[in-house]
Amino acid sequence: MTGNIIFDPLIPWTLLVVVALVALSGVILAVVRGLNGWALRALAALVVLAALTGPSYQQEDRAPLTDIVMLLEDKSASQDLSDRPNQTTSAADTLEKQINARPNTEVRRITVPDGAGDAGTQLMTTLSNALAEEPRARIAGIIALSDGQVHDTDLPLVLPAPMHVLLTGKSTDWDRRLSVKNAPAFAIIGEPVTLTLRIDDMGAAPTGSGMAPLDISVDGSDPQSFQVPLGEDIELPVTLPHGGRNVIQFTVPMATGELTDRNNTALIQMNGVRDRLRVLLVSGEPHPGGRTWRNLLKSDSSVDLVHFTILRPPEKQDGVPVSELSLIAFPTRELFLEKIDDFDLIIFDRYKRRGILPALYLDNVANYIRQGGAVLVAAGADFAGADSIFRSPLGSVLPAAPTARVLDEPYRPVVTDLGERHPVTTQLPGVGEWGRWLRQIDVSETAGNVVMSGVDDRPLLILDRVGEGRVALLASDHAWLWNRGYEGGGPQLELLRRLAHWMMKEPELEEESLTADATGQNMRIKRRTLAETVPPLSVTDPSGTTTELTLLETSPGVFEGSFAGPEIGLYRLSNGDKNAVIGLGPAAPREFEKTIATADIMVPVLSEMRGGILRLEEGLPRLRNVRIGRPAAGRGWIGLTPRAAFETRDIRQTNLLPGWLVLLLSAGLITAAWLREGRR
Repeated sequence: MTGNIIFDPLIPWTLLVVVALVALSGVILAVVRGLNGWALRALAALVVLAALTGPSYQQEDRAPLTDIVMLLEDKSASQDLSDRPNQTTSAADTLEKQINARPNTEVRRITVPDGAGDAGTQLMTTLSNALAEEPRARIAGIIALSDGQVHDTDLPLVLPAPMHVLLTGKSTDWDRRLSVKNAPAFAIIGEPVTLTLRIDDMGAAPTGSGMAPLDISVDGSDPQSFQVPLGEDIELPVTLPHGGRNVIQFTVPMATGELTDRNNTALIQMNGVRDRLRVLLVSGEPHPGGRTWRNLLKSDSSVDLVHFTILRPPEKQDGVPVSELSLIAFPTRELFLEKIDDFDLIIFDRYKRRGILPALYLDNVANYIRQGGAVLVAAGADFAGADSIFRSPLGSVLPAAPTARVLDEPYRPVVTDLGERHPVTTQLPGVGEWGRWLRQIDVSETAGNVVMSGVDDRPLLILDRVGEGRVALLASDHAWLWNRGYEGGGPQLELLRRLAHWMMKEPELEEESLTADATGQNMRIKRRTLAETVPPLSVTDPSGTTTELTLLETSPGVFEGSFAGPEIGLYRLSNGDKNAVIGLGPAAPREFEKTIATADIMVPVLSEMRGGILRLEEGLPRLRNVRIGRPAAGRGWIGLTPRAAFETRDIRQTNLLPGWLVLLLSAGLITAAWLREGRR
């Protein structure tokens, strides 16, 4: 029970001061005039002024409240290293017992988990949320058990009591870290891009040769090993081997005594893009479809087109030498012998043998295909004749042979069942409403995949792989009718665009592919195939555990599934003969960028309330009571500030100057003053 006097003025304090000044003036005037009752009048004025202040005696029934000590346990990923979990749990249990044993004190034990995504240790955020749930006036101290690697110390937070950090780990800990700088998201295929790597030893690292081994692996292949210097930036030129996603993994083998190998790996995912696509288009003669090919290829700003057209028709015999037919010299030797490997795609449009390209040159084109090149043959009526390009060394790589029949009759191109699953022809717009073509070259299928058919289901578009390269045969020269809108037209530009890009090995048009897209630690897996079914997918996580996943068909030839990775790192996917790799999250998370326990990061936060940082390996500190503003930590001890908080259960107020007493006193004093002055 406590009591004190409080004032509740009947009039504003400003007006009360004015009344007091008026009363004081009256008293002074009475003194100056020598009135004998001035003292009594002054007492009467004081009684009135005191009554106007509204004095009362307040009694409070108070119950003391316990002090609260907040005990934060850092359970982030870096706290799982070495014997830190045992250090943290043991220290927390002992401190909890000591704090609970203190009079009028209780403890709040709070776990600090990993931050969302790759945010790292969010100790200050967790503390802020915990403080919001407790009365700040009861907080006597804050103790954090952590390695000091906190990633949100910039959070503006006013501490209500001293905060202390008890560091886990050992002073002898050391760790090796690999980091990669300036890794671009895209790079041009075949051109080197420079990455900057650095390997650093942190903590009490042992002395050595100053060199460390570095393994480099592309798309999960067998790694290549190198010896690189420690503590220096290493400029490393990297050339992407193919288009699409390229996964490059840099790994430093774990050294003896090292704290962890989780920061010994850097995973870089770069998309390979082509700088310029070089296309050679050879037209056997001028015809309406020739401009279609040219417009298609010229519409893409990334395509460099070299186009030659043989102008003299077959029936024209005017004695002009073949070498003088073109408007400019046709550099056949340069194009088909010396620089043929510079082209990504060669198109023969209604071309037939005329002696312009010797058999040696066409044989070189066939070798170009086997070694990874691409050739598209758009066949006209001449493909069925004796001068057909098929009857040259190039015929050995073409997917079908002409039967010498030319079918001049209207027909509607149809996507075959296999074509429904092939990315070149699947889901073409306007299926069933396309205009008809008027000519087809009859061929007998010998190899490859027939994705479109024409008259009486005869092969119309055949795709094939030869060696490392690709070849396509379009058994008609009437695709341009779609572009002209004949009978409603059709997706001519889209079909030819897909066809050209499939031949140039664009990853999104591969008919047999296994890809995955990552979002955080979840991946969306896509398997494209020409088969009706696919076997279960095998997913191997960074720790080597394999999980089987069933893929569901979402569209013809496309099977999809999702997988939530249990940990961050490199995952290997396998389905049949297709393999892929993908990285979930950073290979070296933020928690493992720096793993050595340190006091430097938390010093600015603790200095405001004069808290301390001590190492648990030196022993658990003693607990002392300190006053706010005094040093709260010292050698072997940390301080708590008793708050003496209380809860008010009841309040009673008693008026010290009731109205009747004020009236009696003031009237009596004024009357006495009047009588005294009257007696004079």
